[in-house]
Amino acid sequence: MSEISREQVKHVAHLARLAITDDEVEKMTKQLGDIITYAELLNDLDTESVEPTTHVLDLKNVMRKDEPKKWIEREDALKNAPDSQDGQFRVPSILE
Repeated sequence: MSEISREQVKHVAHLARLAITDDEVEKMTKQLGDIITYAELLNDLDTESVEPTTHVLDLKNVMRKDEPKKWIEREDALKNAPDSQDGQFRVPSILE
């Protein structure tokens, strides 16, 4: 399908909501035809011995070990709170 017609270019431009002139249609027809021709070169590659992959690099999740740590005390966390009650932050109600 290396050939693309002017009508196809106009149709794609219409779908993309692009207003293009006749000169632009000519230019896009040539450029899109060149892109399709180049992409068709991939059909000539021998990929029989290539396994399907999701990524070209062998990536693995690198996660740190989940270990509990000593955190600040509740009183220290609430020390700068504008309002607290029963050991918790107190905020204005947003539901009526």
